[in-house]
Parts: sequence; structure tokens; C-alpha cells
Amino acid sequence: MSTLVLYRKYRPKNFSEVVGQEHVVQTLTNAISSGMISHAYLFSGPRGSGKTTIARLLAKAVNCQNRKPASPAGRDGEFEPCNQCSSCLEINNGRSMDLIEIDAASHRGIDEIRELKEGIGFVPTKSKYKVFIIDESHQLTKEASNALLKTLEEPPSHAIFILATTEIHKMIPTIISRCQRFDFRKLTIPEIIKRMEYILEKEKVKVEKAALELIAISASGSIRDAESLLDQALTYSGGEKGELKAEDIKEILGLVEIDIISKLVDFLYQKKASEAISFLNDLIERGSDIQEFTKSLINYLRQALILKITGAGESNPIISGLTREEFQKLKVQAESFKEEELRNIINLFLTAENKIKYSPIPQLPIELAIVEITALKE
Repeated sequence: MSTLVLYRKYRPKNFSEVVGQEHVVQTLTNAISSGMISHAYLFSGPRGSGKTTIARLLAKAVNCQNRKPASPAGRDGEFEPCNQCSSCLEINNGRSMDLIEIDAASHRGIDEIRELKEGIGFVPTKSKYKVFIIDESHQLTKEASNALLKTLEEPPSHAIFILATTEIHKMIPTIISRCQRFDFRKLTIPEIIKRMEYILEKEKVKVEKAALELIAISASGSIRDAESLLDQALTYSGGEKGELKAEDIKEILGLVEIDIISKLVDFLYQKKASEAISFLNDLIERGSDIQEFTKSLINYLRQALILKITGAGESNPIISGLTREEFQKLKVQAESFKEEELRNIINLFLTAENKIKYSPIPQLPIELAIVEITALKE
């Protein structure tokens, strides 16, 4: 396998390769096809959702010298970059003089924006547009934001601005009003799994379905986090020579085995507070992380609640990362509790989880939750 990390090696080079964000892709590609290019865009959304990737694709497409129709065919218009002309190759290799990327987290002052304004006046070196991508734009200082605002109001015709942010509520309203705004969403578990399957097929690596589910769940909607974790997992399992297994992912993430969580849930149902607390402390003495354990416990109980409400089967994407035996056990436990009981239990553990970091005895909030839960159970 290549030594290049997966999220860079398989960064989409065409709009058709982008995972999710269909509403963003369709609007931008329609604008490219029709020539209705705006001077300023604002991409807002969680980290790892594809903001910078789509920003680079937009920069590449507007400057491509030989744009192509969609591949595979199915949509009208030519909006896909060819990835063969000099402009595309320079952007792909990070050598384009007409694509300027600025990290506002480390270049957030008015001096940097003044330098940017001076650079905007120069025409592109060889492209039609000079594109400025400002990442984490919410971190610009108030003075820098006001300076940028003036530039956004009266930009030269050859300049395109793409602002990306994970915290749009920190952006000043006047900047937001000057941009075309696109809200990115977290990716779903099936979308992340599909992308990883594509990468693994290219890398010629065998994988267990449960392993991909665990990675997708841990990524919390971020495709970049999923690809980074997959990269780590492939190294752990031996790359091309090994097979990626669910046990490998659990080891890497420090996940608690499902049967351990299931055992504690049994104690809760049986109103065995003493046994549950002893069981918890035994886990901690053996090196389990109380924060990670509680997180896994809450996720398990959430799956039980969803199963209780919907009666969903194993194919439900929310109830994932379980073997057939683990799913059957979860189903039995979900049936043992009333819906209201599960809601109360989850709320108590959520409250306890928030108190762990402030407690002089880390497991104390969980112990108190266990006592209250077993007292509530009729």
C-alpha cells in the first residue's frame, strides 16, 4: 500500500466521487454548467464533512480548461474537472499560484487580511479565476472580519472567495449576507461504510462488516475521521497481508466488549445494585476507562430504546456493530424494559457522564446512577 494517508490518497478529484452533500454538489455543478459563478461562498458544517474538498473541486472546475460531463452520465452540463489540463494538475499537486488557501486559525489578524487584499488586485497567473479558500473563517478577529467584509462587497471580477467554518454562529452577519451559504451535514453510517468499502476494494484488503460499522459509528459523521481510523486499523492488522477484524477496531478504540455492557444491563433489570457496582469497580481495577465505558453503555441503551420503539431488525443502520448473537441479546433486554424506563436510564447515565470529569472519584456518578436506576425499577 502507498505510504500516503488514505484521506489524502483518496480525496475526491471529481464531484461524482463526493460522499453525501448532494444538495451542495447539485447546486454548485448547476452553477458551473450555466456559468452563474458567485464571487463568494460560505460552507458551514461539522468537521470532516467535505467542506475543503468541495471548495478545492469548485476551484478546479471553474478554472479547468476542458471540463467534462458527469461521469457516469445522467446529468446535463459540463462541470467535472478534466484532471489533465495544466490548471487541474497544478491544483491536484498543490502547486497552483491561483489557488490560495488560508488557515484563519493561525492567520486571523488584520495584517494577514491586508496582505490578502493586496494580492487580490493581481490578476491570475494563468487561470480564469484566482480562488481564495479561508478555512475556519470564524476565527478571524473582529478587525480582520471587517476588513474582509469590504473586500467581499467590491471584489474584482477574477476573484472567488470560499469561506469554510465549523461554527457559523461566530461569523458576523454582514459577511454571511454577502455569501452564498451552503450547510453541510454529518454523513450517515451507511454513507461512511460505502466509502470505506470503495477504499478497501482499491487497497485489496479483506474486512469484516462489523469492523466497518464500528469505525463508522466512532467517526460520528466525519468521513475524514473514518478514513484516518481505517488507515490506523490497516496498519494495526498488517495491511495487505492481514484481514481487518472487529476485534482490531475494538482494541484500537479501547471499546468495551458488548457482552460486558450487556451483563451490567442485566444487573440493572434485576435490581442488583450491589452486584452492578461491584462489577463496575472490577472493570475499572482491570484498566477499563470509565468515560469510554459509559459512552459505550449509553450507545447500547440507545440502541435498545430504538429497537423498543421501532421494532427494527438487524438491518437498521442505527443498530449496527453487533453480531447476530449480540443483537438477539439486545432484543431480549429491550423487551424486558418499558420504554419510559429506558428513557429514564439513558437520561441518568447522560447526566452521570457529564459529572465524571468533575468528580473526585470518577466512577461515583455512575454508581449513584446505578443506585437510582435499581430503585426506580418496579
